[in-house]
Amino acid sequence: MALLLANGSMSSNTKGEGEIREAIVKKDLVECMVALPGQLFTNTQIPACIWFLTKTKEKRGRGAAAFRDRDGEVLFIDARKLGYMVDRVLRAFTDEDTEKIVSTFHAWKRDKETYEDIPGFCKSADLDEIAEHGYVLTPGRYVGAEEVEDDGVPFVQKMEDLTCELATQFHESEKLQATIRDNMQKLGFPLPEVGE
Repeated sequence: MALLLANGSMSSNTKGEGEIREAIVKKDLVECMVALPGQLFTNTQIPACIWFLTKTKEKRGRGAAAFRDRDGEVLFIDARKLGYMVDRVLRAFTDEDTEKIVSTFHAWKRDKETYEDIPGFCKSADLDEIAEHGYVLTPGRYVGAEEVEDDGVPFVQKMEDLTCELATQFHESEKLQATIRDNMQKLGFPLPEVGE
């Protein structure tokens, strides 16, 4: 069963929500949590999440459609960075985005060998780890940050380059300010100096 809920359902402790969430996790009913980006729905701008619940995570089926034993495990998928803006108020998933989510979920359910945790996107966590997080089910807590490729440039060199660029931009800003002040003076509306 899948439920589409507001993101608050993954972490809120008001009105007994924390206790309800804890009981659902302890009964091992949560199979997968998917965090969705905001602006995905026309009737609300808030980000939402999908809860995939199941009565059993036992091994079942045969062949390619068989599910492995997933007792005590929950898959977390952070899809907040997926999609593209259709217009200024509505986001949509591409077919590739949908396939990425679906194939990750199916790989995790079927074969632990083909499934792989991807930092910043997905992680399979056990119930003990979820308990350590106070039964909060926000995928971002589990998937962590995506890996950043090392470009081989040392940090000190990057900072030197950035500070030089910033100094150049400050200099350009001062020149633009002087031009604007001069033009305002010519128009008869001189700008006062700061502190005057």
